[in-house]
Amino acid sequence: MPPELTVSIGQHSERGRKDANQDFHGALVPRQPALGLKGVAVALADGISSSAVGAVASETAVKSFLTDYYATPDTWSVKTAAQRVVAATNSWLHAQTRGGPDPHDGDRGYVTTFSALVLRSRTAHVFHVGDTRVCRVSGRSLERLTEDHRVVVSAHESYLGRALGATARVEIDHCAVPAEVGDTFVLTSDGVHEHVRPREIAAEIAAADDLADAARAIVDRAYAAGSPDNLTVQIVRVDALPDGDPTEQLGRFADLPPAPPLDPPTAFDGYRVLRPLHVGGRGRVYLATDGADGPAVALKVPAPDLCHDPVYLQHFMMEEWIARRIDSPYVLKAHPQARPRSHLYTVMRYVEGRTLTQWMTDRRAPDLETVRGIVEQIARGAQAFHRREMIHRDLRPDNVLIDASGTVTLIDFGATRVAGVAEDEAGPDDGAVHGALQYTAPECFLGYAATPASDVFSVGVIAYQMLVGRLPYGGEAARARTRAGQRRLRYVSALHARPLLPAWVDGALRRAVHPDPAKRYPVLSEFVHDLRHPNPAFTDARRAPLLERNPLLFWQGLSLLLGIAVAVLLALLVTRGR
Repeated sequence: MPPELTVSIGQHSERGRKDANQDFHGALVPRQPALGLKGVAVALADGISSSAVGAVASETAVKSFLTDYYATPDTWSVKTAAQRVVAATNSWLHAQTRGGPDPHDGDRGYVTTFSALVLRSRTAHVFHVGDTRVCRVSGRSLERLTEDHRVVVSAHESYLGRALGATARVEIDHCAVPAEVGDTFVLTSDGVHEHVRPREIAAEIAAADDLADAARAIVDRAYAAGSPDNLTVQIVRVDALPDGDPTEQLGRFADLPPAPPLDPPTAFDGYRVLRPLHVGGRGRVYLATDGADGPAVALKVPAPDLCHDPVYLQHFMMEEWIARRIDSPYVLKAHPQARPRSHLYTVMRYVEGRTLTQWMTDRRAPDLETVRGIVEQIARGAQAFHRREMIHRDLRPDNVLIDASGTVTLIDFGATRVAGVAEDEAGPDDGAVHGALQYTAPECFLGYAATPASDVFSVGVIAYQMLVGRLPYGGEAARARTRAGQRRLRYVSALHARPLLPAWVDGALRRAVHPDPAKRYPVLSEFVHDLRHPNPAFTDARRAPLLERNPLLFWQGLSLLLGIAVAVLLALLVTRGR
């Protein structure tokens, strides 16, 4: 058998002279094939001491990295996968601070330093933000692989220049060094390396029979030297390495060819492809089984016309990672990956059901309670995205599945925007519209980045369509590409088609699909609540202008008044003529 990556790990952490330990550390050595595809990951974070939630930030950073890194597509490079995971975690931490009691005080926010070591094949990758350190034993001392992001003001004053959660976007240091058998890497928090010299750390590692004992001895040295901070040490020794390099084992994103259209029934990469489920402009989906007798899966291959578009392929491969990061009964889950891939494709769990489009065709004018139940499930699924700082951006009836029991599942994450991963996180978007035009929020047509309120618009349009059978603005919303055009949009009251509908339900729909995001529900939970509970602001239907409630009646009435005015003027002219 060829050798595989084998490591020994020793770790130790103590609160030291602090009341609580705000350091957090972890390591993960997966089984094959993840060991060959992703390697070994070790991470250390140190929450800032001025914040009561520093420990939460450090724990979140480490746990998210060790979980989400292994959920990234196998075709991503280590650098791409790790940096996107760290960037997404940074956005989540920063959002928690913005939503907390001190949104503008970073010293009390969800802020932490972070360092990670990923050993894959014969390469060691280091990712770093803050003043934790990653070093490699070199002879009788240590070789530093990271630089402290600490700004020194004076001999007695300094501050972190860079940390996770401190700002909306974070710059992540990365370096890759060749790994050799016998290499020993050391991760330390500042409470250790500021009080124990590199030679002393190397000496403790050389003298110990066990790496855990060495880590404990180094922590004891830091404490004895008077360190006032939390104390954490991780030691990783390379015991064996596989043959070849990472690209020979797997291949990078650009090296794997997109999967071709398949001709069922056929075998493909260990899957038994049975029949096509959907053929669309963004990909082809097939029903398959994992092996001859394995579970049913939905296997999606790229659209042939877009196989040479790197942006499309990037979004395509992110679908599976997004599915692995979200845990919700209302969101499609990714199928566990058990072997390397020869092509680019995604594999999801198969859900037997019909789209909401088909459901609406089969059930004309559904009752209000049924619509509420479906909308609430769609909202819960979308909220699972929002909790992970993601915007679905393509919520439409074709992307909502309903099974025989009435359970909703959201599908198709190719347009999803992930905060921290999107290059345009702050400010205007790239101008591209990523979802179906009829369900896309108006602000996206102006080039602005989608927000949770954008998904609220999409869900509101779906709810309106289920109740009324058409769109609230017809096709005009998709054609309104300027602010002036959007201001001219006129909501057609649902009461016109369904006069027995409660006026406050119509009011909730009107607010959910408002062209101006500032006048729309900011979150889906408020919209769902108002669909079930009368909002006093919407209880009087007469508060809505007649033009919105019943445009036909408005224009008929206006025409009648104009006709009467013309008749009166003609009568006056005739009288004066006499």
